[in-house]
Amino acid sequence: MGVEFTLKTSARTVAAATLLAAALSACSGASGGSSDSGAGDGASHSPVADKLADDPLTAVRNAADITGRSGSAKAATQLTTESGDKKAAFSGGGPYDYVKRIGRLEVQVPPGAATTGKVVEVVEPGIVFLQNSGAKVPAGKWVKLDVRQLADGNLISNGATDPATAAGALRGAQQATEVGDETVDGVPLKHYKGTLDLAKAADATGGQAANGLRMAATTFTVKEVPFEAWLDSQGRLHKAVEVFTFAGVAGSKDAKDLVKVTSMLTLSEFGAKVEVAEPAAADVVEMKDTSSPK
Repeated sequence: MGVEFTLKTSARTVAAATLLAAALSACSGASGGSSDSGAGDGASHSPVADKLADDPLTAVRNAADITGRSGSAKAATQLTTESGDKKAAFSGGGPYDYVKRIGRLEVQVPPGAATTGKVVEVVEPGIVFLQNSGAKVPAGKWVKLDVRQLADGNLISNGATDPATAAGALRGAQQATEVGDETVDGVPLKHYKGTLDLAKAADATGGQAANGLRMAATTFTVKEVPFEAWLDSQGRLHKAVEVFTFAGVAGSKDAKDLVKVTSMLTLSEFGAKVEVAEPAAADVVEMKDTSSPK
């Protein structure tokens, strides 16, 4: 397949370039399917008080909007894929600006991924810029993708779940129970667990920020996504764990063919000054698949 660098992008080329595909294939032993700020598109949400709700389901659903109003946060991410006795882990982190609705993550990848070393991602509502993603992109350049070009909506395909999407998924919580009180790094938190629906999370989020959640809702095999969330007294999200499952063998529902992906996000330093910007236009490359007939 020939690839040239132009102003158009092919979904097939983009799918082939995604970071996690090789690691997931190695993990499963087979090929298969694999935002804006935490506040989402503000126009699509009714204001909620910056206070932890007494009702667990309400508290969890409100977390994305309340966290978004903090202005900024430092994110740490960890993503683990498992299939049978095979496992791969990614870790990373970086700042997220909820006012400008843009974040930057640097992700360390494990052996077997489509690239080595560090992948840099700049995420915005419905868009992700990738550097060193394993695509056929010149060194130092970036590839720009619409999350709808990725089967999972960029929820896991690039080794991390961006902070806005991880929080936005909680808007789709369908049931939640309070586990108890915990203190993390000196901060008293409420711990919740339950299940969420990504399609309903997309509906509740709205706008471009919903695109990734909507794509993911059609890709993952288990529709009731298990989650855990840790919230402070203001209702802000400090930690979220979400578990996604897909068929490592296309069309299979057999347990041995399923791949489980656990995404963990930790947020801290709310309101700290952050500086994140899109890559310079001259450094952004978009790819076109030239294998189709003229």
